[in-house]
Amino acid sequence: MKRILCPKCENYLSFDETKYSEGQSLVFVCEHCGKQFSIRIGKTKMKATRKEEELNEKVEGSEFGSIIVVENVFGYKQILPLQEGDNIIGRRCVGTTINTPIETGDMSMDRRHCIINVKRNKQGEIIYTLRDAPSLTGTFLMNDILGDKDRIRINDGAIITIGATTLILRIS
Repeated sequence: MKRILCPKCENYLSFDETKYSEGQSLVFVCEHCGKQFSIRIGKTKMKATRKEEELNEKVEGSEFGSIIVVENVFGYKQILPLQEGDNIIGRRCVGTTINTPIETGDMSMDRRHCIINVKRNKQGEIIYTLRDAPSLTGTFLMNDILGDKDRIRINDGAIITIGATTLILRIS
């Protein structure tokens, strides 16, 4: 199975590439937004499914760690690097600027759902703090919902739930 990205709403559509020959043109209608678009089958226009990709849980060059988005019915496993400062986490959507976008069809996840702040203390240790953005459905840490003004320190292996999606914090 191959996946292509809708040029309007950026949702993925899947199809069986073995039924078509290279160079053949196909027309698709996005089930999410109704946009009609065409592609020509070839190596440059196709994106392999994320299941086939080798995702190493250690993100190269990220001294501040990463979050692992657990695969579920809404999307594939993703590993997103964290940076120093505020990491605004939410659903990837056209026109929304966040620095840690999750590709998902999970509509219960806000476009700006939660924030993980990464900073160094006076001793040089890296400190991770979680807070809600605020979101409509709330942010959960180990099944406990965060209040509007809560700032919770988190450590390696922390399980965060936003909408119907689970994240795991991995520290470098």
